[in-house]
Amino acid sequence: MRRTPAELVGARPEPGHTIDFDGRPVPALPGQSIAAALWAEGILAWRTTRVNGRPRGAFCGIGACYDCLATVNGIASQRTCLLPAEPGTTVTTQEGHGRADLAV
Repeated sequence: MRRTPAELVGARPEPGHTIDFDGRPVPALPGQSIAAALWAEGILAWRTTRVNGRPRGAFCGIGACYDCLATVNGIASQRTCLLPAEPGTTVTTQEGHGRADLAV
């Protein structure tokens, strides 16, 4: 028998919603971080490094490592592990440093 934490505490979460990731809808639950919603959908990387373009996603999950940076609602370099996945949020993959005003 599989039990979830919500069942164990008797919680009744509000209905889910979606966020937009690179033009596709991603389901999210109230209170869930953007990184958690992406992980739950099987998306493990949403940033590339400025040197060599290596993929990055959530690593520490507490906002200390900056691996989970993405462009959120048009603002680059947002830590997705700290931001709530609110209805209508738009997330796009961030390439490199995410700032057009810096020379690479």
